[in-house]
Amino acid sequence: MRTPIDRLAVLLMIVGALNWLMVGLFGLDLVASIFGGAEALGSRIIYSLVGIAGIYSISLLFREAPVNE
Repeated sequence: MRTPIDRLAVLLMIVGALNWLMVGLFGLDLVASIFGGAEALGSRIIYSLVGIAGIYSISLLFREAPVNE
């Protein structure tokens, strides 16, 4: 069973992936645009949360899936 933290981590990774997609395709860093630049505190917090979520999500790869009978 997935916990709320698992779901939050996946959600943050999706946000990060979509942001990188925007950077790659259009040269637009949406997080930086919203929070006032890549060096702004808000942007750095979001980038850090996405990075922590990515590290945490490594554990999702090694968890056993529950067996439903």
